[in-house]
Amino acid sequence: MITLPLLLVLLLWGTIVGLDVVTFPQSMVSRPLVAGTVTGMLIALVVPDSRLNPVFTGMLVGSVLELYALDVLPFGAARYPDFGPATVSAVYAALGWKPEAGLGGATAVGLVTAVLGGWTMQMVRRANAAAIQRKAAALAAGDTRAIRSLQLGGIRRDIARSAGVTACGLLLGIIIWPLLPPGSENFRWVSVVAVGGGVAAALSGAIRVAGRTRRLAWVMAGLAGGILIVGLQ
Repeated sequence: MITLPLLLVLLLWGTIVGLDVVTFPQSMVSRPLVAGTVTGMLIALVVPDSRLNPVFTGMLVGSVLELYALDVLPFGAARYPDFGPATVSAVYAALGWKPEAGLGGATAVGLVTAVLGGWTMQMVRRANAAAIQRKAAALAAGDTRAIRSLQLGGIRRDIARSAGVTACGLLLGIIIWPLLPPGSENFRWVSVVAVGGGVAAALSGAIRVAGRTRRLAWVMAGLAGGILIVGLQ
C-alpha cells in the first residue's frame, strides 16, 4: 500500500484538514470522525481493492480518535493536539489489517502525530508573532500591504506545518506496519486499551465541561442509558 499516488492524495488531504483547525475554513472537516471517513473514501478511490474496506476502517479509526479529541478544548494560546492530520495518518496505518489487529497500532500513530501537531502549532504561533514584531511600524501606520503580507505568511506557515505533520504521520504508519503481528488475537489487547482510553478521555471531557451544574446529571443519565442499551444487545 506504499504507492506514490496514494501518499500524495493523503498528504494533500492531511494538509487541508490541518489548515481547517485554525487558519481556514474551520468547517469541522478536521474532526477525526470526518477526517477519517473521508480518508477512507479517498483510499477507496485511489486503490479500488474490495479486500481493504477502507471506508469502514476510516470510520472506525476516526471514531476512536474522536473520543480522545472530545477531551480537547481548542481555544486561546493553549497547546492542544492536532487530530486532523493525525487521523489521516492513523487510517493509513490501519489499512489492510483486521480491526482487532490494526486499531491499537493506528490509534498509537494518531496520538503521537496529534501531539507532534500540537507542538508545531506553537512553533507557527511564535513565527507569526515574530513576523508581527518585524512589521510593527508598518502596521501602526496602517499599511495594508503589511497586513496582507502577514496574513499570507501565516497561511504559508500553516500549510507547511500541516503538510509536515501529515508526512511524519504517514512515515510513522509505514514504520509501524512490520511491528503489527499477523495474528489479530496477539494484538487485540492493545486495541481494547486504545478504545478504553478513548472512552475514558471522552467521559472526562464531558464531566469537565458540564461542571457542577444540572448538565452533569444529564451526562450521567446519558451514560447510564448507553450502558443499558449495550447491555440489552
